[in-house]
Amino acid sequence: MLEGVKVIDFSHYLPGPFASLRLADLGAEVVKVEPPTGDLGRSLAYLFEANNANKKSIVLDLKKEADLQIAKDLIKQADIVIESFRPGVMNRLRLAYEDVLLINEAIIYCSITGYGQQGKWTSFGSHDLNYMAVTGVLAQLKDKTGRPVHPSLTFADLIGSIVAVEQIVAALYHRERTGKGMYIDLSLLDGLLAMMNNHFVIEHYTGKKNGIEQLAGTIISYYIYETKDERYMSLAALEKKFWKNFCLAAGKPEWINYHHSPARKENPVFQEIVQWFKTKTLPEWIEFSQTVDCCLTPVLEAGEAKAWFSKEDYRKMIHITKERIDVATRYDNQIFTKRKQAPQLDEHRQEIIEKWQKE
Repeated sequence: MLEGVKVIDFSHYLPGPFASLRLADLGAEVVKVEPPTGDLGRSLAYLFEANNANKKSIVLDLKKEADLQIAKDLIKQADIVIESFRPGVMNRLRLAYEDVLLINEAIIYCSITGYGQQGKWTSFGSHDLNYMAVTGVLAQLKDKTGRPVHPSLTFADLIGSIVAVEQIVAALYHRERTGKGMYIDLSLLDGLLAMMNNHFVIEHYTGKKNGIEQLAGTIISYYIYETKDERYMSLAALEKKFWKNFCLAAGKPEWINYHHSPARKENPVFQEIVQWFKTKTLPEWIEFSQTVDCCLTPVLEAGEAKAWFSKEDYRKMIHITKERIDVATRYDNQIFTKRKQAPQLDEHRQEIIEKWQKE
């Protein structure tokens, strides 16, 4: 879809590289510009491998005039620039948007930062947990004592990357119609704040802090139940037909009228369901869920989910060989034939310089 589109990526670690990985999987040619020490993410080998497939690497010391000129030559031929430094860094390197416009006025330039280019927090140091905390997202993930649960997914980084690609693709379409490039000021807060849309509106008008009440583990038909082998099943039978199927399969038609009743100890039907889930193991519940249409699925661990979605009979988004594992950023049965492993530092220097200078 993006064949012929050229991306220069100055970013490190996760948000920028995951964004350019998604662009590479869409067909764009991505050149990683790395300092002599490499992308800081190279110190986390698996993280680097996961987010830098299908890219080419060139080392440039942007403090040196010769290397700065090479960067400018690459930008002159590019469609997109991605950078994730703190505000002001690209200015000091003489590669800010205003500098780049003098080289390529049609460029789409995306700056990914924690808090954006404007405001009192622009230089405030933070990481994913901080962004989740200040946007209200972390407060939605609490245990029964009310303590926020520490997530192992970096939601701000990953969602921010997806939002970046969304805006870059929209900017490409805008340029196609108008011939004009664009500057994208993307904060990692943006995606999280947009994701809190329902919660903010509901809180504003009702004072309720946890969004749609029925989706917050408060009713028996939308709840996570423990199994006999101390695993978990997620039941999401919100619609009457799914709840009815569940109750009838359990041999408990009397449960049907309790569809939206509270998931509390005082509710005898809830207690019955809790105990019923403890009569079967996770594999037994998986078998049950595949024969009864009731929105029931297992809570899988990473390795189990990896095994499921690397098979042809499920939606194959994961490809595993003896040498490596690839996780697709979109569903495309050809994506794994096009994927190349993450580059070695400066691996493509000569190829990049020769090819892009010719163009």
